[in-house]
Parts: sequence; C-alpha cells; structure tokens
Amino acid sequence: MNIRDRVSIELKDGVADVRLIRAEKMNALDHDMFEGIIEAGTALASMKGLRSVVLSGEGKAFCAGLDMGSFAAMKEQAGKETVPGARDLTARTHGIANRPQQCAWVWRTLPVPVIAAVHGVAFGGGFQIALGADMRYTAADARFSVMEIKWGLVPDLAGTQLMRHLAREDIVRELTYTGRIFNGTEAQQYGFVTKIVADPRAAALEVAKEIADKSPDAIRANKRLLNDAVAVDAATGLMAESVEQKKLIGSPNQIEAVMSNLQKRAAAYKD
Repeated sequence: MNIRDRVSIELKDGVADVRLIRAEKMNALDHDMFEGIIEAGTALASMKGLRSVVLSGEGKAFCAGLDMGSFAAMKEQAGKETVPGARDLTARTHGIANRPQQCAWVWRTLPVPVIAAVHGVAFGGGFQIALGADMRYTAADARFSVMEIKWGLVPDLAGTQLMRHLAREDIVRELTYTGRIFNGTEAQQYGFVTKIVADPRAAALEVAKEIADKSPDAIRANKRLLNDAVAVDAATGLMAESVEQKKLIGSPNQIEAVMSNLQKRAAAYKD
C-alpha cells in the first residue's frame, strides 16, 4: 500500500512495515506527508491481521522535521485565523488532538505496539513522531533535536505530552529551550530511546515479529493499560487491570497460550 507517495505499508506475518518514503527530502513533513501519515494510521487501525508495527524512514534519515516550504505557508497564514480555509490549531479534529498532533499521537492510539526505527536524523516533528511509538530503536550516531525553538515555535506534534513521560523535567526543558542536537547514546541516557543497535530497522522488525507471535488479545489489553497508566490514579488503574484480566481469563486465545506452552508448539492465535 502506497499513500500519497509519502508512506508505504507492507503487512507480513502480522507485522506492518511502515516507511516514510520521501527520501530525497530526508522525509521532511510537507502537506502530503502530514496527510499520508494520518491516512496510514487510519488504515492501520482497521487492518485485519495486524499484530505490531515498525515505523522507519527511507534514505538517509528517519525524518528531518518540517519542510522548509511550510514556513512560507506559515507566513502567509499569519493573522488570518478568520480567513475561510485557514487552519485553527485549537480545533480538535482527532479526539483530543488536532490534525498535526495526530501525526505523532496516532501511533500511541493504535491498538497494537509500534516500534520506531530511527537512523540519520529525527528533528523537530520527526522526533515527536518517533516519540509517539511504544519503543524506539536507534543507531548510536543518530541525531535528535527539539528544533522548534530555532524557528520561534513550540513543539506542537504532541511533543510536550510525550517527552514528559520519558525524560526528567529539567532535561525536557533544556532541550526544548535550546534546540540542542543530541545523539542516540545521549537520547538513551535521557530516556527517549529504548535500545541502541547497529541496524535499527532490522532489530525493530525482529522484535515486532516476536510481539506478533503473542496473543493479540493480551497485547492489545496491555497497550490499553499502559496508555491509560500515565493519566489515571492508582485506584482506577488497579480496577482497569482487573477488568482486562477478567476478559482474558478463559478466552480462546488465552487458552491457546496455555496449551501451546504446555504442548511445546507454536501458538495458533485468532484475531
């Protein structure tokens, strides 16, 4: 599947290999890239047989951030909020998010785990899109930046909400205020990166396949619980655990998990 010549999706053995395919521009975010990512997320949300997702970029980079042409468009739109067709960023178009925020938030709201495989650079919006994934695998020499301050802006692809659950507050503030570029090793030390590997995409695909081999009911329940854990109190979280577990115990896929382990064979789960 090829969406707007910006995003490709290939589903194999339950793993969706999702790639940003604007390599000549380091997968920078123009209008079609924004739209393509959102449309890809919509397609994945209802894709039959989906168990896990790997998100990566073709060419030299994961995503270099906002396309330079978009800044000219910003200048033209300045002060024109009341002009028909001008985009109101405060309008919630996708649940709790606006349209640009959905490019990062969609990976968090997908019902299955998402692994971002980052190489080259992940600047600005590209960094925030990677943060939307459940996990991030990267090369040690990959480069990251909360680059919006360079252009007199704030991170607005859900970055403020995603960063604060991964790194210390002072680290988030320093990187956001300065726009400093940091490498993969530093990103892991801060808490933004899950694992440093020589080949991020290959490693991410391997782990995604491992996840795809697990009970899809339990994986989806785990993601719901872990997504909610950052926003609920302990009592609500404990009740959510109990509700999810009650639904799983004795279900066909849970029984299959037990039997396949006891019989020392590969599980045959059903969606």
